[in-house]
Amino acid sequence: MKKALVFLLMSLSVVLPALTACGQPEAPAAAPAPGRRTVELTVWGAEEDAALLQELIASFEAHYAGEADFRITCQAQGESGCKDALLGDLEAGADVFTFADDQVAALAAAGALDPLEDADAVRAADLSAAVDAASVNGTLYAYPLTADNGYFLYYNKACFDPSDVERMDRLLAAAERAEGLVSMDWSSGWYVYAFFGNTGLEVGLNGDGLTNYCTWNGTEGPVAGVDVAQAMLDIAASPSFSNRTDEEFLAGVRDGSVIAGVSGVWNAVAVQEAWGEDAGAVKLPTFTCAGEQIQMASFSGCKLIGVNAYSREPEWAARLAAWLTSEESQRLRFAQRGQGPANSAAAASAEVQDSAAIAALLAQSEFSQIQRVGGNFWQPVSDFAASMAQGNPSGASLQAQLDHMVELVTAR
Repeated sequence: MKKALVFLLMSLSVVLPALTACGQPEAPAAAPAPGRRTVELTVWGAEEDAALLQELIASFEAHYAGEADFRITCQAQGESGCKDALLGDLEAGADVFTFADDQVAALAAAGALDPLEDADAVRAADLSAAVDAASVNGTLYAYPLTADNGYFLYYNKACFDPSDVERMDRLLAAAERAEGLVSMDWSSGWYVYAFFGNTGLEVGLNGDGLTNYCTWNGTEGPVAGVDVAQAMLDIAASPSFSNRTDEEFLAGVRDGSVIAGVSGVWNAVAVQEAWGEDAGAVKLPTFTCAGEQIQMASFSGCKLIGVNAYSREPEWAARLAAWLTSEESQRLRFAQRGQGPANSAAAASAEVQDSAAIAALLAQSEFSQIQRVGGNFWQPVSDFAASMAQGNPSGASLQAQLDHMVELVTAR
């Protein structure tokens, strides 16, 4: 995720041809043992997870070998398009599937997911934010798989003292002294949420699941919308601030012009390669707003595993989903794929905690909110933030710009 996070409703009805090992030709099935039935399951997962999924499925089959014979087929299916592929034909869809958390409400509403029977065990085992991401109105519909779709601050430790990265004003001042840039992408509402999220100003989905409510133009309370807008203008005025996309951030890291920036775990390897032992990562800093230091917020997201409500083997499908998301499986996923665990014990492991990027993401998770916004959110927020990044070149009233943004975000 990368960021990700503009999800549009589409209608697809294509189900991928059956593949084993997520891309390998299907081998002839062994004859079932006498007196035992064969359990047939189809699993959808990301193509890049093929080897990992095959390893986990093999361990599942070995563990339950005394109870049934298995014929488990794995198909390559990206998480972001899972909902549309599944809803194209639920009865022909996978029994077990990986998907992005912003699809859970639509899948539950369509009857593709049933509430989990082992919900209490899942809640006890997993991070609360991941459980929330897998739930609709407090009911758990899927198994949390990862909890790493968010953002935090990368910084070059050769250029900053630890106290510099705690506050945005100190960060920018230190970067100016070092003649380097601090990067953040204000072209995406996903990142711009950072400034509004902990102010008491709100945004989210209405009960219809499509339209938004938004109070970012609020004039009452300790922090008004214009206070946030002014804070953004103050940051943009720093010569060491750079509004650039995630790709441009990485290019700046590699050429040495960017010495700190807001991004996610998907860039951890590249940042480490560029900065070596000086690569650092921490939660987002505070920023000055309405005369106070306010902790920057973040949107967050997870990958989930669902069980098709139309599965012909619902009990075995649920067992497999639980196996794929177990503590041991999530530890293996981190080791092989670098993905942040949703399982609490796996997330607290020494291996995960030794990852600066994952540790920073977990620290930021205290100040994060699961992304739940409708499509009208993105462009108006991007347009507003572009004006702030450019120093409000039109000279228009900040309140008027906020009012216009909110009008478009909440349009029905």
